[in-house]
Amino acid sequence: MSAVKADTSKLLEEALKLPAEARAALAGSLIESLDETVDEDAEAAWAEEIVRRVRELDSGRAKTIPWSEARKIILRD
Repeated sequence: MSAVKADTSKLLEEALKLPAEARAALAGSLIESLDETVDEDAEAAWAEEIVRRVRELDSGRAKTIPWSEARKIILRD
């Protein structure tokens, strides 16, 4: 096994010990690191969408469900 592969395996092993929220943040950061170019229009559109969704949550207009219920719905399809 090469040194790089061994290092990668060890890194993955350590990352999997992190709490779910930390693993999700790490995964997001790794995915973002793959983007070599940034589409400014897309970034701006996502920022606007995030603001819109947060406002809907804050105002109570958005209906939320627990993750366990959402997961059941997703896996059912």
